[in-house]
Amino acid sequence: MLPLSLIKAFSSRFWLTGDILLLCFVTNSPTQAQIVPDATLPVNSTVTPIGNTNTIEGKTTAGGNLFHSFREFSIPTGAEAFFNNAVDIQNIFTRVTGGNISHIDGLILANGTANLFLLNPNGIIFGPNARLNIGGSFFGSTASSIRFADGTFFSATAAQTTPLLTINVPIGLQYGSRAGTVEVQGSNLQVQPGRTLALFGGNVSLSNGILLAPGGRVELGGVASEGTVGLGINGNIGNLSFPDGIGRADVSLSNGSRVNVRAGGGGSMAINASKLDILQKSGLQAGIASELGSIDSRAGNIEINATGVVAIANDSFIINSVQSGGIGDAGGIEISTGSLAIARGARLSASTFGQGDAGTVKITASDTVSFDAGNAFSRVEKGAVGKGGGIKITTNSLLVTGGARLSASTFGQGLSSRPKASLAHSSPILLPQRATSPPLGQILSSAAPCKSILPMLTPVPV
Repeated sequence: MLPLSLIKAFSSRFWLTGDILLLCFVTNSPTQAQIVPDATLPVNSTVTPIGNTNTIEGKTTAGGNLFHSFREFSIPTGAEAFFNNAVDIQNIFTRVTGGNISHIDGLILANGTANLFLLNPNGIIFGPNARLNIGGSFFGSTASSIRFADGTFFSATAAQTTPLLTINVPIGLQYGSRAGTVEVQGSNLQVQPGRTLALFGGNVSLSNGILLAPGGRVELGGVASEGTVGLGINGNIGNLSFPDGIGRADVSLSNGSRVNVRAGGGGSMAINASKLDILQKSGLQAGIASELGSIDSRAGNIEINATGVVAIANDSFIINSVQSGGIGDAGGIEISTGSLAIARGARLSASTFGQGDAGTVKITASDTVSFDAGNAFSRVEKGAVGKGGGIKITTNSLLVTGGARLSASTFGQGLSSRPKASLAHSSPILLPQRATSPPLGQILSSAAPCKSILPMLTPVPV
């Protein structure tokens, strides 16, 4: 008979080995998504896992609309969520009625050209492996419900058990008092050319994230109070509108994040926020891409509307330009805000480097506009052919320091129209300068209107 001590030692080794075998078994199993349907639809959604792919089906449809409802909706690393919809479906509406955030770190797929709406009031986090493979537009929102033209709602917080069959188009996103955040953490989210990619929180943040909608539209928005954000759908293009009375939350881009709609034409974006930060070499990009476009091409605008401060710093940028080799006109950059701060190598540019007109940089600030080692350009660059754009700033106070430059000039082949710099203000423009050196800030223009503002500039000793 074995000694008791040996039996105990053998027993310990046995159970330790069993634990290791069990761990290996779990690790080698397919990655399953946490997608759990609820029981709130006339025909409930079903999820069929095969390997790493989770096929989602359901027959709660009305016309071109398909409805899905889940208690949980998350996709871990390596997993896929495949919406196996009929190809004639135009819109897929997906809500999450449980209490957990959606963590998306895998692939979302759908058939045909259907637009996909993901609604989770608790929050949505896109991880570094999150991807989209859909033919239509994508709308990720932490709104509480989607409102339709016939007055009905598809709600994630008061899930209906009555039939929801509406063939109407969505017209708004209804928000509660505490909308969750939308975070893009190292993700590369892309939709097909000409489609819309929209993310609406609570606070919306991108950290080392990339959003791509070539020739389409990107919408980012932060909502801080109850109310409805208007939604317009025209085929596969969506536009959202903020009413004046709705409170806004913050939007931020950091750690090299990019939002890019540049293509051979079209391509626009809109950001609505309280405070907007674009930091650490992050940027917004639109315009005509290199070797693309035609004589009739025109880029869309970059529009920013913030009730608080817009801060762009650390070599970050907003660019809406015609790239070298591109053909077509640049769009504009329009910023409406309380205050704007462009600092530490940051820049705004609506210039042309190719064959086409430059765009206009238009800034309207109720308080202060500050360029501190930051720049704004609307130029016909060397080797380019086109009309100049312009820079228009309307503010109570303009401060240009640290070698900052505001330049509306022509260095290439300008056509008939010359770029203009114009300023409207109710207090002096401040260009700090030293008595024995050139100004620390410059406002440059190749058109006469700039000369008329020079007598109003107030040098400030430093």
